[in-house]
Amino acid sequence: MRSLHACRAPFLVTLIVALTLGLFLPVTAGAHPVAPALLKLTESADGRVAVDWKQPPRRGGRLLQPQLSDRCVVVQEPEKRRLDGELVESWTLDCGAEGLAGAEVTVDGLDIRRGEVMVFATLAAGGAARAILRADQPSWTVPREQGPLAVFGDYLVLGVEHILLGLDHLLFVLALVLLVPQLRRLVWTVTGFTAGHSVTLALAALGLVHVPSAPVEILIAASILLLAVELTRDENDLVHRRPWLVAGGFGLLHGLGFAGALAEVGLPEGEIPLALLAFNLGIEAGQLLFVAAVLAIGWALRPWIPRMPRWLRWSPAYAIGGLSVFWILERSAGLF
Repeated sequence: MRSLHACRAPFLVTLIVALTLGLFLPVTAGAHPVAPALLKLTESADGRVAVDWKQPPRRGGRLLQPQLSDRCVVVQEPEKRRLDGELVESWTLDCGAEGLAGAEVTVDGLDIRRGEVMVFATLAAGGAARAILRADQPSWTVPREQGPLAVFGDYLVLGVEHILLGLDHLLFVLALVLLVPQLRRLVWTVTGFTAGHSVTLALAALGLVHVPSAPVEILIAASILLLAVELTRDENDLVHRRPWLVAGGFGLLHGLGFAGALAEVGLPEGEIPLALLAFNLGIEAGQLLFVAAVLAIGWALRPWIPRMPRWLRWSPAYAIGGLSVFWILERSAGLF
């Protein structure tokens, strides 16, 4: 049995790391990427287009502003309001006899820091189309109809980006990799995590399960803290003996977090199953890329790991635990 001092040391180091991150990383330690801006264009039978534009708060720089083709003129000035900290604008355009189809949508000022813009267009004739605008593709022409392949590609990319830019989910996967050094057991563990979050992502995205996002985000951070603590313990408990069960259980929790991100973007009507499948496959693709990168780094460092001092070998657990404590405190404070 370890001494009281040995048991107390990981907690103290973790707390110190958490406080340090809270002081020096208030901006960069965010767990999720900034949600994409949303532009919804809804055409009516008379050729007028209702525009709803929502963008998250930006740190520095001017706010983004979408522009449509010159033939679409403003007939009702924008009404601005704040909704959950996001700027929301609504106005009306008249695109004339040609209507919305064929109009070009452009968002200037997009870069890596400013993320991306999701565009949804609903035509009066009943067709619908959507696109993702980024720095390398800031413009899009509204088509009269859009095939399922474009929907699949858009949501696949969104899934990959969400997992690779979601630091909390990545740290959970990293802790699993560090916790399960045997490749076969790691495959089963990651599969358990995949199965868990796939179930709740589908249920929540389809509206069958409704859970407030704030408590979910706190519990996600707590799940990361639990794995960080387990990285400093002996291999004699359930987490070490049956890691796939624990990963599957916490996967259910993380799936609700993925669903919250998907809710920010929305699912296209009529193609919900396809978009949901693509988003989930994107998450899995990004997750596998991350696991492969971690294993490659571990293989490259293998000759030096036995010669590392004990405190350095424990540093990943302390860093993961410190960030998770910081997120727990930050997210809990947001409830009040």
